[in-house]
Amino acid sequence: MASASSPMVYSISTPNSSSTIKAQQTEDVPLLPGEDVKSKEKDVIYICHFNGPKKGVVYITNYRLYFKSVELDPMTTLDVPLGVISRVEKIGGQSSRGENSYGLEITCKDMRNLRFALKQEGRSRKSMFENLTKHAFPISSGLQFFAFENKETCYEDGWKVYDPIEEFKRLGLPDEKRKWRITNINQNYELCDTYPPILVVPASASDDDLRKVAAFRSKGRLPVLSWIHPDNQAVIVRCSQPLVGMSGKRSKDDEKYVDIIRESNGQTQKLTIFDARPSVNAVANKATGGGYEGDDAYQRAELIFLDIHNIHVMRESLRKLKDIVYPSVEESHWLSSLESTHWLEHIKFVLAGAIQVADKLASGKNSALIHCSDGWDRTAQLTSLALLMLDSFYRTTKGFEVLIEKEWLSFGHKFATRIGHGDKNHADADRSPIFLQFIDCVWQMTKQFPTAFQFNEVFLVTVLDHLYSCRFGTFLYTCEQQRSKEELRKRTVSLWSFTNSEIDKYTNPFYAKDQRVLYPVASMRHLDLWVNYYIRWNPWFRQQQDPVQQRYKELLVVREQLLKKLEDLQIMDPSTGVLPHVSNSSTPSSPVPVSPRSQTTL
Repeated sequence: MASASSPMVYSISTPNSSSTIKAQQTEDVPLLPGEDVKSKEKDVIYICHFNGPKKGVVYITNYRLYFKSVELDPMTTLDVPLGVISRVEKIGGQSSRGENSYGLEITCKDMRNLRFALKQEGRSRKSMFENLTKHAFPISSGLQFFAFENKETCYEDGWKVYDPIEEFKRLGLPDEKRKWRITNINQNYELCDTYPPILVVPASASDDDLRKVAAFRSKGRLPVLSWIHPDNQAVIVRCSQPLVGMSGKRSKDDEKYVDIIRESNGQTQKLTIFDARPSVNAVANKATGGGYEGDDAYQRAELIFLDIHNIHVMRESLRKLKDIVYPSVEESHWLSSLESTHWLEHIKFVLAGAIQVADKLASGKNSALIHCSDGWDRTAQLTSLALLMLDSFYRTTKGFEVLIEKEWLSFGHKFATRIGHGDKNHADADRSPIFLQFIDCVWQMTKQFPTAFQFNEVFLVTVLDHLYSCRFGTFLYTCEQQRSKEELRKRTVSLWSFTNSEIDKYTNPFYAKDQRVLYPVASMRHLDLWVNYYIRWNPWFRQQQDPVQQRYKELLVVREQLLKKLEDLQIMDPSTGVLPHVSNSSTPSSPVPVSPRSQTTL
């Protein structure tokens, strides 16, 4: 993918000069602290889909696959974290005679495939295949994630970003009217093993009530508070489906509990229940013991189905999208091909559902109860997007990190199974791009409100890259209980340590804090395919760099040069004749937001 004039580099972000630990260099391979080379294969040919075959050397470490061409003009390098790899297959046999027909095909989770040709003589393919499968799939191989071996250090401690008690205080909880209380009932994960230990529940519900309600909800995921409106006291509550079943079972405890939630803000006569599923799916779930809140049992609630499809539909949609964007894009049928994937249609339904939730709280002053089936996929999408629209704090970089920690990680989105970290079972039916869809929706919002978010597109891409990389402990495992058991906070580095140590790189220069509720347009006419993510590996699709953003990057470099000169500059003090040193200590470490007036002059 290199142009004729510059070396080609595929890589995720690695520490640069602002990090305290710099990448080490061994045998021309950039190594992180704790990373070491496991194998080296010479005379390997990388079959580049865009620039043809490139001969070189492949290094496999405990973190990455690194290819370096022997041809230096231009040099081709390929830097792929092993966590990105979904599948490794052998292609060709001993009888293969076609050029470059014998080797390995690697399927990646980040919208690309890689192909390498090797010599049939010797055991180079066998060696490379075995080393790749061993280190790319540590769970299947009985090894540990690289995150546990990673020894890099950063200026910031990302594990301190989210403190649930501090976040509840920010939200004004416990509230003055004492309608809600903070409880440690799940401290030992006995109430619900996929919920966090600290929960916010109605103050009038006893611990015994909570246990009875949990027994009537799928996986014990009872309704708990995610957010409370600072003015009208309307709340967003999340949970899983009720265990109604084909016989139409009821729980007086659950019905009473839901009504207590309705009464908590005292503004309306109805509680709005948002069921993320299509209604037909919700009905079908009765056959497996699930279901939804019927009008007869929950008489003071309004039930709305949001028609967001399940994980299997989303997985198939992404597969179709990958087929049309990699390795080549058929421009003559592009629009019809994109429409056939239904990817943007799914994005539309997720965004539209979150808009309805936000509007109910902000305009209708209604509280909202949100669930899907088990409450850890579509529910997380809806609550987190609604919170982004309602609360400007979550639109800051730290706030967004808190949002992911709270709504996705602590409430048990199954990252391990949805992503397949370290697992060679690429055909696992539990894999699905739920979190990717969420980040895509966030990107759509940043396009429609370019000054409302403190972070930029590079930040979103970095989050997705490290969703797969297994370099940091942040996204490993499925819930707080497992992360606590594995002592991730002690044994691994947080992704937020890395990003917050290089905050300028991820800052939107045009950010202007805005307390207003954001209502994005969830129309197909206003939604775009995220080219800078989905088609970034194709060199013919140039990165869609905003010229103003590019100019801002250049100005940051100039600023650093001027600050360096300022440090060396001495100004004559006429009263003493001394040349005092001028410090830039008062200079802010992060860029100052550019005013709307100055945007046109950059």
